[in-house]
Amino acid sequence: MTSPATRRLGGLAPRTRWALGAGALAVLLVVLVVVARWAWGQPGVQDFVARYPGVATGAESDGSPAWVGILHFFNLFLMALMIKSGLMIHNTRRPAAHWTRSGRAWLARSRKKPATITLEQWFHVSLDLTWLVVGTTFFVLLLTSGRWVRLVPTSWDVVPNALSVIVQYLSLHWPQDDTWLAYNALQMLTYFATVFILAPISASTGLRLSELWPKKAAINRYYPIETARAIHFPTMWIFAGFIVVHVVMVMATGAVANLNHMFAARDGDSLVGVIAFVVTLAVVAGAWFAARPLLLRPLAALTGKVTR
Repeated sequence: MTSPATRRLGGLAPRTRWALGAGALAVLLVVLVVVARWAWGQPGVQDFVARYPGVATGAESDGSPAWVGILHFFNLFLMALMIKSGLMIHNTRRPAAHWTRSGRAWLARSRKKPATITLEQWFHVSLDLTWLVVGTTFFVLLLTSGRWVRLVPTSWDVVPNALSVIVQYLSLHWPQDDTWLAYNALQMLTYFATVFILAPISASTGLRLSELWPKKAAINRYYPIETARAIHFPTMWIFAGFIVVHVVMVMATGAVANLNHMFAARDGDSLVGVIAFVVTLAVVAGAWFAARPLLLRPLAALTGKVTR
């Protein structure tokens, strides 16, 4: 049975719950900063930070190739739209249209009526498949270029170095690192978890949620759609949180240099990366607001039959 406090919280409006959650996180952050500021003055903490300044052994990889900036754009673009399409699926009570795979070859192979999904589901699955292509390209280039050493820990000293970085961030003493050469240990662990754990979970659960799976397929027994749904939606919010924190830290730790690394494949203080980032945000914002049934119907019609 739920407690009276839980029932009262569950009865609150969504905006109120969001506000309470944000307030709780803000209070927790303030407390952590106060504790870290106090700890910073302790001799043992100073010795620990001096021994583990923040960069793990073997994390160095010179420069940022052009493909990193290109894939950064596509990744941000697709992730934003996947979040948008996921919210569309979650909030839609009446689908704007339905999509059915058309084509004589498909109908000839199938003795039953082809599966039909909503327009919102078609949009989300299409983005998911495109994101898989981009992700596969990233994995191949990451492994073949040797840049994987930036993301994959090869030494256990990544743990104390990551703890050192956390203390430095919370005490408001930014680590002295150079992301053109290497990510700090906390960045390495975060990116590793995002790329090699969170992304595959999101992709696999997203594809499992597609209604195109046959109703009597064996996967329904071993990997129920309810399990995928219970994992997928929270994963989307984790991704959203990662994006917010990532953008905040990029801006707070040297925006111009970081944006040049991420979007312009160059080191320095030129405004090329800033301009590329602003253009990227404009494209993403335009696509976010353009992703409506009026545009999605003709796009979906290119790959199947759309019915209202």
